[in-house]
This record gives sequence, C-alpha cells and structure tokens, in this order.
Amino acid sequence: MSVHEQENHLSRKQKVLAFTLTLLTFVMGTSEFVIVGLLSEISSDLGIRLATAGTLVSGFAIAYAIGTPVLTAFLSRFPKYNIMIVLIILFIAGNVISAFAGTYAVLLLSRIATAMVSGVLTALAMSVAGDTMPTAKKPAVIASIFAGFTIANVLGVPLGTFIGQLSNWQVTFWVTALLGVVALLISLGVLPKDIKNEKSSIKDQAALFTQPRILLAFFIPIFGIAGTYTIYTYITPIIEDGLSIPSSYVSVVLLGYGAFSIFSNVLAGKIASRNGISRLRYVFVVQSVVLLSLYFTMASTIAGLISIMLIAVMIYAMNATIQLYLMNLAELYSPSAKDLASALTPVAVNVGIALGSAAGGIVVAAGSIAFLPWAGGFSALIAAGLASLSYGLDRKEARTRTESIPSE
Repeated sequence: MSVHEQENHLSRKQKVLAFTLTLLTFVMGTSEFVIVGLLSEISSDLGIRLATAGTLVSGFAIAYAIGTPVLTAFLSRFPKYNIMIVLIILFIAGNVISAFAGTYAVLLLSRIATAMVSGVLTALAMSVAGDTMPTAKKPAVIASIFAGFTIANVLGVPLGTFIGQLSNWQVTFWVTALLGVVALLISLGVLPKDIKNEKSSIKDQAALFTQPRILLAFFIPIFGIAGTYTIYTYITPIIEDGLSIPSSYVSVVLLGYGAFSIFSNVLAGKIASRNGISRLRYVFVVQSVVLLSLYFTMASTIAGLISIMLIAVMIYAMNATIQLYLMNLAELYSPSAKDLASALTPVAVNVGIALGSAAGGIVVAAGSIAFLPWAGGFSALIAAGLASLSYGLDRKEARTRTESIPSE
C-alpha cells in the first residue's frame, strides 16, 4: 500500500482502536444519561423530593465541566495508557458505589466522582484518536467517538431505564459497571502503550486559557448546544401540551429523536472533513432556522414532529469540527496543552447544557413554552457569529503568514 493510501485508510488495528474508544464513550454516556429515566424511582426509594433527585443530573454536569479541565491538566504528564486504564477502573468503582448507595449524599458523591473520571477519559480518548489516526480519517473517527454518547441515548438509556423500572434502580448501575468491565478488558489489549506525552506543568496547561483564539473557539459550542437545550430541556411539555401528543407516546417520540440524532454524527464527520470551521458559519444559521421553525409548527402535530426531528439532526453537527479545531489551535498557540484542549469540547457541551436549561427556565417562567424556539434560535445565531469571527481571524492570520514569507 502506498503512503497516500496509508494516509487515507484505517488499518485493522486502527479500526479496532476506534471501536474501543467509541465503546468507552457509549459506556460513559449510558452511565451519565440513564439517571434521567430513574429519577422517580430514586426519589421514592431514598425518600427525597423529585427536585432534589434532579440535582444528581445537574451535579454531574457541573462536576464534569469543572473537574475535567483541572484533572486533565494535572494528569496529562503521565503515560496515557496507564492513566486511561486507572480511570476506567475508577469509573467502574464509581458505578459500583452508586449501586450500593443507600443515601442521597453517597449517591451524589459517587456521581460527582464518576463525572470527573468520565470527563478526563473522554478527553484522553479524543487525544489518542488525534495522535494515532490518519489525518484524512480523523474527522470521521472523532465523529464516531462522539457517536458513542448518541448511541447511549438511543439504546443505553431506554434499556437502563427499563431494567431499573423492572427490578430496581441499583441494578442499572450494576449493569453500567459490568459494561465498564467489558470496556476495561478490551482496552487492556487495544489501547496503544507507546504514545508520547508532552511534558508540561499545570501552569503550562492553564496557559491555554490565556489564548484569546482558543477562548473564542470554546464559546462556539457553548452557544450551539445551549440553543438546542433551551428547547430540549422542556421537550416533554412541548410534546404533550404543544403538539397535543398523549403522555404514553412521549417515549416513542424521544426514541425517534435519539435515532435521528445519529444522523447528526454522520453529518458532523462530513462537515469536518474539509475546512469545517468555514462551514460551521452556515451550519449554525441552518440550526437557528430549524429551532425557530418549531414556533410556527407547534400548532400542528405532524409539522411539529418534523421540526423536532430536524433539531435532532442538527444537534451534534458541530462536534467533530470543533474538537479538531480546538486541538489544532492548541498546536499553534499552546502545544504543551494538547490534552487539555481535547477536553474543551465535552466541557463546553456541559456548560451549554446548563446555559440552555437556565435560559429555557427563564423563558418559561416569563412567558410560555411557545417562546422557547426564539431563545434557542437566537443562541444558535450567536454561535454562527462567533464561528464567522473565528474563521475571519484564521484567514487574516494565514494572509499575514503568507506575506511574511520572503519572495525568492
């Protein structure tokens, strides 16, 4: 096989590695999201209010957003293979503790620990993919790793919820722990042991946040995800009250939403394959139009469902591009902080979820669910503006570099 063919094809070993990294994100995604379907059971069993049980979700997101960059910066100096194996073991332990938890406090602490471990594992999975995959195939592989979270929503969450409701919620965490053991056994033989680390201090890693270009790029996915979650947080009342669909069919609609979101990952890989950041300017404009369309289609069940499924198709379209973009910017401005840069997209996603949920709450409190599409569409337009600004700066810097090269 020629050098060109090697650069455009995955070897068998690389395919197995890509599958393993996707399996990891699927297992972590199932552990993260499945609790949403078990809140009522947990609330009843532990004798706490439903609102208190809901903090298990927000607590996970906050711990993920805060803990991931801090731990990634600290652990980046150690060999990736060793750290990933240890973190998978800690992930399994976190789920086992959740399964044994008899009080809200213990369950919350186990969820916080699991969140921070999951965040660093996700960042390292992205970093390993960036270090080992052919350049031409990186967008597709990165998109497939993100797809693990999507598949967790489509398959893992409904299955975990069914298991928890059929027996008890603790059994679901035993199942996620078992999935973690499967991922560990595969990872032991598949994860590369020879990836070189950039030796750097926490101070060097933290310097990443002093780079204006990286901060600008970091806020793009925050507003992109916030746009969707402004609506998605209240998807159940939108389905029931807005579209007049009976409660018994909500799970079917959500399953359809999850299935359509798989196409979003395919779209993400194609967008990222060539100058993705230039395309994102238009992707976010399209996302804004799709989000806003729900305002006009909510009065019709069929039209409203079409809008919701289109929202699902757009939700992850930016992921692969932003992940690669942040890693490339880190190569330019802070090479010693590549691993931390790998963590920024999942961190931004969790911040965006929190921002979108809060914005949606304000809109609902001030008016009604009918106005959520306006807030979501506006947030997506902000993301489009930030992507345009970042792309413009890229072009300006490229021209400056070209002009600085002396002519012969």
